[in-house]
Amino acid sequence: MNLDPALLDILVCPQCRATLFVDDDASELVCNACQLAYPVRDDIPVMLVDEARSLA
Repeated sequence: MNLDPALLDILVCPQCRATLFVDDDASELVCNACQLAYPVRDDIPVMLVDEARSLA
């Protein structure tokens, strides 16, 4: 996954506005607050709650 660090600084969870963490192995951005993982496809974060995977 090749994401711009400046982009990662401003991205937040669209559901709860919490900070996201990078999971390089799964190519996802993870929100620990609401337990959702947002996919990253072709180095583009898909920041849609409907596309997120539940971690719970």
